[in-house]
Amino acid sequence: MGLLEQMRARSLRQRGAAWVRADGRRRAEMPVAAFHGNGLVSQLEILRGDLAEVLYQATAADTDYRFGIRITDLEQDDDAALATLSDGATVRAELVVGADGPHSTVRRLAFGPEENFVKHLGGYHAWFTAPDTVGLDGWFLMYQAPGILASLRPSHDPAMAKAGLAFRSEPLKYDRRNLDEQRGLLADRFAGAGWQSASLVTAAREAEDFYFDEFAQIHMDRWSSGRVTLVGDAGYCASPLSGMGTSLALVGAYVLAGELGSADDLDADRLAAALDRYHAVMRPYVDRCQKLPKGIDGYLPKTAADIVITAMVMKYVQRWPFRIVAERKWFSTADAVDLPDYPSRSSARRA
Repeated sequence: MGLLEQMRARSLRQRGAAWVRADGRRRAEMPVAAFHGNGLVSQLEILRGDLAEVLYQATAADTDYRFGIRITDLEQDDDAALATLSDGATVRAELVVGADGPHSTVRRLAFGPEENFVKHLGGYHAWFTAPDTVGLDGWFLMYQAPGILASLRPSHDPAMAKAGLAFRSEPLKYDRRNLDEQRGLLADRFAGAGWQSASLVTAAREAEDFYFDEFAQIHMDRWSSGRVTLVGDAGYCASPLSGMGTSLALVGAYVLAGELGSADDLDADRLAAALDRYHAVMRPYVDRCQKLPKGIDGYLPKTAADIVITAMVMKYVQRWPFRIVAERKWFSTADAVDLPDYPSRSSARRA
């Protein structure tokens, strides 16, 4: 499909990651070349919106996209699934694939309430676009204070940055649709926090692309039920802490498509067999991606001493012999799946 070259053309030009003090001085750096370009900042970094655009353009000609529409009800029998949409229309399909994120409506309708599958990891995070107030020059900067993190990373516009604010917390009750309430939570947590925290809280209030959510994973025994299956965060979210969300989604979509394509038709038995194979290929990879040895502690240290230790680890882990251990333990997950080589099939129009 030529997608890799398109992604390379849209990838961010980054020099590396750095951990900074409140006054901006650096505690530690990890250049992009560390770990052969597969470290915290990789050689191929693409923004979510750019990736979505590449995938959309590659599939728009033979896919029926319906923007602003969601599934409100889902029924199924041995022969088909029937989805009712928010515009009142119904769609009858051989298979419904839920790829609608960690708060998946498809998962709720087919498998039950979200709380049955979510594992809270101990914190919350926000992402949004903000002015580059520090002159990033290609660096992803992270400032840690006890229990919080503020970050700025480059974007395609040199005057703007992709900003992040994160904090430790037990589960909070808040309205996921009320962005002002979420911005208020950030303002409370980052009051007087130092570095660029004040300007980032202000930018969060003005950002049109503001996103706020908990650090969480989705754990399920199976991702398929009859003629409904799940892909990506909807079925096996590993959390942003893993850095594996995009890889899991794309690998999952590839494996699911390959297993479905190998079936002559999708009668109940063949579909069940294809979904079983999808599960068998993906389960070891999902389990590996969801393993977070340090949990949230490395990202959001509890104490000032922990912050110093984190910076020291990031500095010395790039040196021999620690580098060899880190490569095997931390930076090899993306390759921890043996992908089948599925035969290509001509595409039919799909929704």
